[in-house]
Amino acid sequence: MTAMQTAPAAAGVRDDDAVRVRGLVKRYGGRTVVDGLDLDVRRGEVFALLGPNGAGKTTTVEVLEGVRTRDGGEVTVLGEDPARAGRAWRDRTGVVGQTTGAGNALTVRETLDHFARYHATPVPTAELLADVALAESAGTRVSRLSGGQRRRLEVALGIQGRPELLFLDEPTTGMDPVARRSFWGLVRGLRAAGTTVLLTTHYLDEAAELADRVGVLAAGRLVEVAPPAELGADLRRVATVRWTEDGAVREVVTREPAAVLRDLLAAHPAGEVPGLTVTRPDLEEVYLSLVGATATPEGEPR
Repeated sequence: MTAMQTAPAAAGVRDDDAVRVRGLVKRYGGRTVVDGLDLDVRRGEVFALLGPNGAGKTTTVEVLEGVRTRDGGEVTVLGEDPARAGRAWRDRTGVVGQTTGAGNALTVRETLDHFARYHATPVPTAELLADVALAESAGTRVSRLSGGQRRRLEVALGIQGRPELLFLDEPTTGMDPVARRSFWGLVRGLRAAGTTVLLTTHYLDEAAELADRVGVLAAGRLVEVAPPAELGADLRRVATVRWTEDGAVREVVTREPAAVLRDLLAAHPAGEVPGLTVTRPDLEEVYLSLVGATATPEGEPR
């Protein structure tokens, strides 16, 4: 079994959604951070959770991981309630959080060898080092790693136990473009082997590249779930037609661009409409429209 192969599901576990959430509520003091959230993550898919700072992404993921209590709602992860699940359940999940958990004194190889003892069937260290592109840094102390290298070490620790479900909370923060692309390949390999991946990210291109489905979280609620190419389908039906007329740029926003184009071509018998363009919202524009003005100032709970 290689690093790209995941452990089989535990006996008696139904072949249903890996994650099922109904009415999740989490409050900090008098402020509701997650407000009646419903969420399903299918087994074997990569699901990306998007949202501005303060939307409740990290809080939601920590509830699913069983490291943060909830104030209301029902949560089932791999068939169990994470608030009450035991050691056997935790062995079936992998976590890559936003903060590093690796110590500084050991080398990269020593760190992986140490944590391998906590898993029943760990991925061999040599395979892990190759998978996260750290083979050349195996003898380097963790304290001397760059931010991107430490992030890759955290990813290695997250997949070391061959998890059925892997949580990735903003996993490529601090990585350079080459390391990000390498990491994307790793996630695709995990998905191909049947691992379910739930990731949060601020990078829309990352969600578009990796996710089977994307959920947009705003003000503690899930406002839409769809494949990346279908996100904001209603918004994408609106087109902007621009052209130049009498030296000025004209613009029409419409759901029927073909009719506008027919009128323009009829008004220009030569068939040339100066400066003519027809555009529809891209993923970033759709995302910004969905989250609207719900972003919370930096420093608020996530």
